[in-house]
Amino acid sequence: MICDESENQLARKQHIRYLLRHLDILPSRLAYHDAARLTILFFALSGLDVLNALDELSEEKKKHIINWIYSLQVVPQETDDKESWKRCGFQGSSTLNFSRDSSDCSGPYVCGHLAMTYTGLAALIILGDNLSQVNKKAIIAGIKALQQEDGSFCATLSGSESDMRFVYCAACISYMLNDWSGMDVEKTISYILDSMSYDGAIGQGPDLESHGGTTFCAVAALALMGELDRKISPIQRSRLKKWLLMRQVTGFQGRPNKPDDTCYSFWVGASLKILGVFNMISYKSNRFYILSTQDRIVGGFSKWIDTTSDPMHTYLGLCGLSLMDEELLLPVEPRLNITQRAFATLKKIHEEW
Repeated sequence: MICDESENQLARKQHIRYLLRHLDILPSRLAYHDAARLTILFFALSGLDVLNALDELSEEKKKHIINWIYSLQVVPQETDDKESWKRCGFQGSSTLNFSRDSSDCSGPYVCGHLAMTYTGLAALIILGDNLSQVNKKAIIAGIKALQQEDGSFCATLSGSESDMRFVYCAACISYMLNDWSGMDVEKTISYILDSMSYDGAIGQGPDLESHGGTTFCAVAALALMGELDRKISPIQRSRLKKWLLMRQVTGFQGRPNKPDDTCYSFWVGASLKILGVFNMISYKSNRFYILSTQDRIVGGFSKWIDTTSDPMHTYLGLCGLSLMDEELLLPVEPRLNITQRAFATLKKIHEEW
């Protein structure tokens, strides 16, 4: 691939405008993601944070967003109603609420979702909220209700798969709330280790294909638990590093024989960062691929060259560049997938609790 030097620069202003638009309106082509608006909000806010552009939002706008996020928190209606405690957490939007009260647990679809709870808490931290309105006890109860017998987690009581993605979300929530009592940690660790494949990497669950995204979820979850070095043997660690390093083509692929994809510059790159061998990749090639997927006119990044930008690949593309210390970008905390600035806010919150 060949491009001129001007195309190999970060179009920062365009990306800021692109992400700001997604805070105000959901494009029609993303309408089917309406029930997951909180995650799109997280991508937009986090992208602005990595771009060091949160000051583009007024204090009034930040307060409005914070209030909207809290409106999605599902809390128990009565302290002795055990079933309603199981449904607690954050929803992705109010789309499926058929009551004026968004926290009414009586509706069949009104329940927390692990991915939305994770992104909701992260978004609050990014905006500088102190989490004082978070019902920690209720969220921990919600996590506990979602753990399966094999140690994995479902996303929501209304029904979902149970796999490594939600193990990661449960670990992030537990870490952010500084409370691991909602998780049987040993069962979760067993699930992760059982999901390690013959090639050294990790799949969605036992006997499933290794994948760059789920490998990140497993590695980051173990790191958040403080168990990575204790539970992954030196031989396993060596094989895991090799598998991850071999995912670089120009950028990174998620699995062998698949094309490069912008998001894996974070999923694979962050895993290598956590494992301490990120410096072994080709920064030049990875940077070239990521920047070749940016839209220099409209803004945003796409998964492949010459395709349409989307919020997720925009944020993860920026994170991939941040891992390589790209100028004008804030550094990222790879385990939690937030900036180091936001991570410092979280640690301050923990000190005050």
